[in-house]
Amino acid sequence: MPMLQEFKQFAMKGNVIDLAVGVIIGGAFGRIVDSLVQDIIMPPIGLLLGGLDFANYYLPLNGQNPHLSLVEAKKLGAVFAYGNFITILLNFIILAFVIFQMVRLLQKARHLEEPQAPPAEPVPTPEDIVLLREIRDSLRK
Repeated sequence: MPMLQEFKQFAMKGNVIDLAVGVIIGGAFGRIVDSLVQDIIMPPIGLLLGGLDFANYYLPLNGQNPHLSLVEAKKLGAVFAYGNFITILLNFIILAFVIFQMVRLLQKARHLEEPQAPPAEPVPTPEDIVLLREIRDSLRK
C-alpha cells in the first residue's frame, strides 16, 4: 500500500496536473495550427505554384503519371512526396514559433510579478581587515 500512496501523491501534485492540461491544450492547439497551414496558408502557395494542393506535390519514382493525385500515385508505386513534407515542416515552424512567443511572454510576466528586492547593504568590513589596511597605509607613508 505505501507505493500506491506515493503514486497518488505524485499524481496529484500541481506539476503533473499542469503538464496534463498543457498536453491537452497543446494537442488542440496543434490541430488549430494544422488547419491554419493546410486551409489558409498552403492553398495560396499551391495556387502560385500551379493550382494544385501543395500537399499533393511529389516526384514519381515508378514512372507514374505526374498529374495523378498523391493517393493515386502511391497506389501505383513509390513516390517522393516533398509537398506533404514541406506542409508538415511549415506546420512545425509555426507551432514552434508560437510556443516560443508564449514562453517568452510568460517569462516576462513572471519577471514583472516578482517583487524587486532592495539592493542589499554592503557587508561591513571586519575589524581585523580595517586594522590591517590602516597598518598598510601608515607603512606607505
